[in-house]
Amino acid sequence: MAIPDIGAPAPDFTLPGTVMRAGERHDDAFSLSGQIGRPVVLAFYPSDASPVCTSQLCSYEDDLHAFVETGAVVWGISPQGLDSHAGFARGSSLHFPLLADTEGRVIRDYGIQAPLVGVRRSVFLIGPDGVVRWRHVGLVGVRFPAASTIRRNIEALVA
Repeated sequence: MAIPDIGAPAPDFTLPGTVMRAGERHDDAFSLSGQIGRPVVLAFYPSDASPVCTSQLCSYEDDLHAFVETGAVVWGISPQGLDSHAGFARGSSLHFPLLADTEGRVIRDYGIQAPLVGVRRSVFLIGPDGVVRWRHVGLVGVRFPAASTIRRNIEALVA
């Protein structure tokens, strides 16, 4: 499928995910449609605990309070399973949900599949109305948008 355009409805999905709270792992199902009414940041990344993915997600963790203050939620999505996500979250002190797209369905629906790594490093900002409002789709896997850039786009959306 093609990458959703800005202004297009975001492809809906439900994926299993895990989040660390007070050092404890909590698994659940996460549905994009269940977040209508609040902005959602979808951070697609190739692999748990790789150097660039760790830098990216830790930078978002460092600014998580600023995202939460805007009413936004942040989800990391990659092809690895929940056990891998839990280890990554625990080892990197990540406190937002990491979702497991082990079959690559959501990655395909967002048009960001990539040979060898499985997914192009990409960030989508979904508006409270379920529409894609901003996106950054990497051509190569080493660049990602700064948390401050994402935060500015959220703030403009909710202003």
